[in-house]
Amino acid sequence: MSGRRGGTVLRLVLPQLARTAAVLLLVGFGAAFLLDLAPGDPAFALLGEQATAEQIAATHRALHLDDPFLTRYWTWMSGVVRGDFGTSYLTGEPVMASVAARLEVTGELVLLALAGALAVSVPIGVLTAHRADGRADRAWSLVSSGLIATPPFVLALFLAYVLALKVGGLPATGWAAWADGPGANLRHAALPAATLALALVPTYSRMLRADMIATLQEDHILAARSRGLPVRRILFRHALRPSSFSLVTLTGISIGQLISGAVVVEVLFALPGLGQLVVTSVTAKDVPVVQGVVMFLAVVYCAAGAVTDVLYGCLDPRVRVRPT
Repeated sequence: MSGRRGGTVLRLVLPQLARTAAVLLLVGFGAAFLLDLAPGDPAFALLGEQATAEQIAATHRALHLDDPFLTRYWTWMSGVVRGDFGTSYLTGEPVMASVAARLEVTGELVLLALAGALAVSVPIGVLTAHRADGRADRAWSLVSSGLIATPPFVLALFLAYVLALKVGGLPATGWAAWADGPGANLRHAALPAATLALALVPTYSRMLRADMIATLQEDHILAARSRGLPVRRILFRHALRPSSFSLVTLTGISIGQLISGAVVVEVLFALPGLGQLVVTSVTAKDVPVVQGVVMFLAVVYCAAGAVTDVLYGCLDPRVRVRPT
């Protein structure tokens, strides 16, 4: 029995690993190819405009910039397989060291934004589904449409103007590490995390509302109502769980959206995260750093998809792995 179960797991896991490897190869190739096409010379960023032709040629040889594209890509990808993402042209430090130094900021923003978006979206989705076409539902439909239509940078500037400049109490720029105190850290993270979260709340709440309206019409919900169970219990214990599948999928998919949104938000709020690292590296054409960050984010995105599959299994036993 255990052998058959192990074979079943392998048949499910191996194709997933193969797809993930193919995605990472394509992402790495695409990033390297686009950076190779981009204008600019990393040697000029390192040496400045006053560099001589001999200095530029020597830098090209040292960094292997004159090697064919496929040779450079193969060398880099071979290093990635061994866990070596290369060395920054500008700083000379390992790429993963640069990523790790800034991951705390971006990771905290993404986690806070996800938690905040879910904490706001779930009650709103449940309430608007329970009172579909009521005043609260129509009002939220109007507000959510406005939020969807608002670009993130406009929302960031609005929140900074109102909550940092007018109301006060929250810093508009800068960052405080957790080691500097949880209070200072959360105050600096509040505005950028709120900006990212508010971009997700309309979509999350609408998705949950649509699924929950359908769930509330099912027989087991009608039977629970006929037994006189409290409305709160029906909504949150009986209807919420089977209505959450689409929301779980959307949450996993939105990890990539959050990280890409963090690039803009970190620039606006002057945060030392991955967004600032990407912008600086693209401007200077620091190819190893850009490729390393892109590959790291691709790994995170694939891992988020795997976690989503696990959560599906927790919510719905029908999708769990069973031996045949």
